Amino acid sequence: MDSILYWNNVALEANKRDFSNVPGTDKPAPEQGGPTLSSRALAIVHLAMYDAHAGARNDAVNLPRYLSAPSNPAAGAHPAAAVAAAAHRCLVALFPRQTAHFDAALSAEGLSGSGIAAGSAFGLAVGKAILTDRGGDPSSGSAGYFPSQQPMRHRVDPSDPGQGYHAPFYGAKSKCFAVTARHQLDKPPQLGTPEYVKSFKQVRGKGIAPELMGTLPPTYSKRTENETVIGVYWAYDGVRELGTPPRLYNQIVRQVAMDKGNDVDKNARLFALVNCAMGDAGILAWEQKYKYDVWRPVLGVREHDPSMGPQGPTPTDNIDNDCDSNWLPLGAPHTNSREHNSTPNFPAYPSGHATFGAAAFHTVRLFYGLLAGDRVADTVHIGPLVSDEMNGINTDNKGAVRPRHSRKFPGGLWQMILENGFSRVWLGVHWSFDAFALDNNGKPDLTRNIGGVPLGLKIAEDIFAAGNGKAPKKSTVAPAA
Repeated sequence: MDSILYWNNVALEANKRDFSNVPGTDKPAPEQGGPTLSSRALAIVHLAMYDAHAGARNDAVNLPRYLSAPSNPAAGAHPAAAVAAAAHRCLVALFPRQTAHFDAALSAEGLSGSGIAAGSAFGLAVGKAILTDRGGDPSSGSAGYFPSQQPMRHRVDPSDPGQGYHAPFYGAKSKCFAVTARHQLDKPPQLGTPEYVKSFKQVRGKGIAPELMGTLPPTYSKRTENETVIGVYWAYDGVRELGTPPRLYNQIVRQVAMDKGNDVDKNARLFALVNCAMGDAGILAWEQKYKYDVWRPVLGVREHDPSMGPQGPTPTDNIDNDCDSNWLPLGAPHTNSREHNSTPNFPAYPSGHATFGAAAFHTVRLFYGLLAGDRVADTVHIGPLVSDEMNGINTDNKGAVRPRHSRKFPGGLWQMILENGFSRVWLGVHWSFDAFALDNNGKPDLTRNIGGVPLGLKIAEDIFAAGNGKAPKKSTVAPAA
């Protein structure tokens, strides 16, 4: 295995372990918690790996550096040693609780040959430079944040009232990794409009908890088994032994890279591009989330009647039949625990899943020759792929082992982008417009600037063009606030 794939695997294991039990504790707070900080961490590690490899290879035409400092080492520095030292330096800084694991990985790599010392010294300097460059990033804390009590505004899941709010200031206060602009979305469909009502009826039927499905009026379409599997397959909701969605998307990119037979240069470029795209997806999606502050279906369905909610302005003695004050979603699966499924602790629009997935997979599509603006099925990779959510090992929140599911994708990475976007509707934790607008046939309408998929596609195309398709170019875009 090449050095990029080796340390990518170590980084993905770190993400998984960060959300899993540590001996002697029950459920410690992750060191890089949530989709925001975990995508940031992976971007930092892969930028350090890329710059270490590029500097040791000293090929500015094909491997342009992300940061100009430190200067490239003298000829003969071992590229794999540089990658290892840079990755180790960043991982220890980001996940200090796992230092012993990283030390063991460094020892197990077993590098030998000339130039090890020079490569290691350079890699350490690169890791330090990348960490310094991101040293001013904000935390994901919510101190000073106060949620709105108005209809259609995000509040905590009523089935998980202590969940709090994740990263309300992170997006707006973060500088970007590689985009050339802070891409914005149009506002989502508003409460009571035909487009909102259509999305409402879809998620009320398709996203409902299984035990409540019998309460649905006959006019509502129910979730199919395939839709249930899709929802679980793409989840990775920061749970034990799985981690967060950026880990899943990296797992898929690894399979693509290995199937394509990439050399180390290609992998250094590919994984840096993909993880920079997801780093910027975490920033820009969260900026938009707290700008529009859209409630999740669990509130939208339960408080659909205007008499409901803390600011219900219209008292009534005849509740709208589309309102279901007892509604609960299938929910983000609490895999490998006995906790009940719930809704994530941040606003709905746009979907982070949809933004991350589109940014990552479209970057791969561009890397393998598809053109910007391409919005059709491809054959870059059609599977089969197995998600850790359904690998025959991990359990649902009732303790049952989920069956192993091998999934194919005849439409390639484009199918993955769309399926990943719909997956959150089938879990009942997102509106369809959080991923994309729909046309009259219920198909994604990507001509409109609505949802996480259009945002992710913009991010991928921006970063790829800015770096001439070779590697991420450092962004000069400042924080929004």
